[in-house]
Amino acid sequence: MSPATETKVTVGRAVDWEFAATVGARLARPGPVTTDYTRHQAIEQLSEASRSAEVPVREVTGLTEGGDIPDARIVDRAQWVRAATDSMRVMTGGRDDDGRPGFLTGRITGAQTGAVLAFVSSGILGQYDPFGANGGELLLVYPNVIAVERQLRVQPYDFRLWVCLHEVTHRVQFRANPWLADHMSRALAVLTDETQNDVTEVIGRLAEFVRGKRADPEGNAAEPNSAGVLGLLRAVQSEPQREALDQLLVLGTLLEGHADHVMDAVGPAVVPSVAAIRRRFDERRRRKQPPLQRLVRALLGFDAKLSQYTRGKAFVDHVVSTVGMDRFNAVWSGPETLPLPTEIDEPQRWIDRVL
Repeated sequence: MSPATETKVTVGRAVDWEFAATVGARLARPGPVTTDYTRHQAIEQLSEASRSAEVPVREVTGLTEGGDIPDARIVDRAQWVRAATDSMRVMTGGRDDDGRPGFLTGRITGAQTGAVLAFVSSGILGQYDPFGANGGELLLVYPNVIAVERQLRVQPYDFRLWVCLHEVTHRVQFRANPWLADHMSRALAVLTDETQNDVTEVIGRLAEFVRGKRADPEGNAAEPNSAGVLGLLRAVQSEPQREALDQLLVLGTLLEGHADHVMDAVGPAVVPSVAAIRRRFDERRRRKQPPLQRLVRALLGFDAKLSQYTRGKAFVDHVVSTVGMDRFNAVWSGPETLPLPTEIDEPQRWIDRVL
């Protein structure tokens, strides 16, 4: 190992992750008021649904992960925050050993991270964490599932199974294609490598970004992801980091779009009220938020996340309807067969390049 490698600093090592978990868990809003019966029923049904969704997801996707179906972990908001901090520590190069950050710096960044995770914890229904325990685990946040099914006024069990169809698809994606987690890790390592950015170069890139905005007040972008908060992020990154960010954005768009496609393909056969659930859930996604909440959501990337569902599903829908699921599955062959940023909105270009 070279001296440069030994002294490399990553974002993950600048955060006191234990403190982030403590702060986030304390700040997480309590879930909806429920009886013990309702809470236990939701936990049991989500656990059951996460297992029963696996077989139809495998059948529709054609992805076979093999082995027994693993149990999901059903958690509350505070437990999700703690699991998320563990995952983020691994993803961003943080450590539990003597590589701890300075006390004050680590506590400040830890508090900031915990506050963000506390905000996110009230909105996430489920998540497959490829960096979690036992090589990856599926988390389902039962208070949020209960809150949304009440808001939408849908059949609770049907909604719980419908949510599991989406999240189990992520589990199948990663377990059937172990290289995906390695691909994410490599991109994240580049993205969070602070040695990539010299302060002088960062200031210069930011100045260029501001000048470009002045020259084009409409904010029209000549390249993908160059507008808004993502544009600012890209402006201060080195070229390798921009490429890594694009890789992660494209991968996220593919994974979310594929999960939504599978959820709609499986849903009518196993979820009786799927049409009403999909209609009301999509209306909820489009519903306007109060100005402050819209700002926070934009800063945290929620708008980009919603775009991933829409653009990713359109990509998968087009390719599958054109060439079928078996040939679509060439996308999982390796990093070189993932769609390029320019191909997500023009899926025929991916078909022409890969198939």
